[in-house]
Amino acid sequence: MGSFLFLILVILSLCYIVAASDDCSNGNCKLLDKCSSDDDCGAGLYCFSCLAGFKGSKCVRSSITNQFKLINNSLPFNNYAFLTTHNAFAIDGEPSHTGVPRLTITNQEYSVTQQLNNGVRGLMLDTYDFDGDIWLCHSFQGHCHDFTAFEPAIDTLKEIEAFLSANPTEIVTLILEDYVETPKGLTKVFTDAGLMKFWFPMTSMPKNGENWPLVSDMVAKNQRLLVFTSVKSKEQSEGIAYQWNYMVENQYGDGGMKSGICPKREESSPLDDKSKSLVLVNYFRSVPLKAITCSDNSGGLINMIQTCHSAAGNRWANFVAVDYYKRSEGGGAFEAVDTLNGELLCGCKDIHACVPGATSQACSP
Repeated sequence: MGSFLFLILVILSLCYIVAASDDCSNGNCKLLDKCSSDDDCGAGLYCFSCLAGFKGSKCVRSSITNQFKLINNSLPFNNYAFLTTHNAFAIDGEPSHTGVPRLTITNQEYSVTQQLNNGVRGLMLDTYDFDGDIWLCHSFQGHCHDFTAFEPAIDTLKEIEAFLSANPTEIVTLILEDYVETPKGLTKVFTDAGLMKFWFPMTSMPKNGENWPLVSDMVAKNQRLLVFTSVKSKEQSEGIAYQWNYMVENQYGDGGMKSGICPKREESSPLDDKSKSLVLVNYFRSVPLKAITCSDNSGGLINMIQTCHSAAGNRWANFVAVDYYKRSEGGGAFEAVDTLNGELLCGCKDIHACVPGATSQACSP
């Protein structure tokens, strides 16, 4: 009996060792491995629980693949795709800057600086006249109020200036839902934030479907900030590009999340209008639901970029806009952008299948 018990103990010990070997920690956990903290996960991952997608916590993507460094930056700007944050300014936990508690929704949970450091390269910002200045704000009855205001625009613009200054090969695109009526109000706040030195001139933007300048040339000239406004008259009054002269966009909110269809946004030309060189795909709910955004940003998003590819005349999106961009069931919005860059740069299903340094369509064997 003693020998039998000893044998059982040996077997149990071996089982424990095998089970333990399946565990990971200290930065060794890979994508979708179970984890207990961010420290368990490898580079580019963090520990996250998506109740809508899986039980417990797993390592999921936390940053983008830099397509310029992995492949090249020698193609036209419209040959690349960029992760974009919807209402990038509407951040959980942003303290009140008006002294009045904020009563409005949020769409992101990390600062603009963190968004940029994680690989976000498109920022959607809502700009308003408020309190004698330009603010980033949600509206109530078409106006900014002290209970819907997030922060003075210059605060966010200074974060962008700091990022561009520290990262001289990166390009950032701002898409403004613009309610500013103060004459030259936007020009002043961009100037005060120190961003004019990075300004990409409207005169260099193609209006008839031609290719954009090469990214390498944009970097060499330090023209690394693209700004689009929703107000047509500002092309003439301030030299700020009117978004719909250069870009097509699908419907935002719930109307843009219906499986199998990709309707255009009301202000946009038809998605297959190839006189506009850039394509933007929105995929976020009309009212953000943080708990299920991780599921939204996964399979549904991947399916929608495929659907919108067909609707846009077989063109892949250049910008993918989401809420709570880091939430996913695994690869999420980062994987969606990798898919787009793979298709755009080499005709592969993932950018990691592209041949490094290639300037034509070629996939690794």
